[in-house]
Amino acid sequence: MEKSPTTRRYSAEFKRDAVALYRSSGRSLREVAKELGITDMSLAAWVKETESSPGEAQRDKDTAREEARLRKRIRELEEEVEILKRFTKYWVREGDK
Repeated sequence: MEKSPTTRRYSAEFKRDAVALYRSSGRSLREVAKELGITDMSLAAWVKETESSPGEAQRDKDTAREEARLRKRIRELEEEVEILKRFTKYWVREGDK
């Protein structure tokens, strides 16, 4: 008895994440699709949908802006940690005298 092909339904979140992985990975569409266990045709269709969706483009811009803001904040916090480390070393040395 032959199995009939089934159509899988993927959530909007899965599709969005798959497209984001493809765009950020620098790998081919086929490689990413194979890794995710989907067809390259499905992934290509999802990529095309997001390109034609103005709301998605705005979300991408908002996400990029938020990522830039967070990267800047991380740099600031890392600098503060380094300053505190230096101050702590100085303070400990001064306390030993």
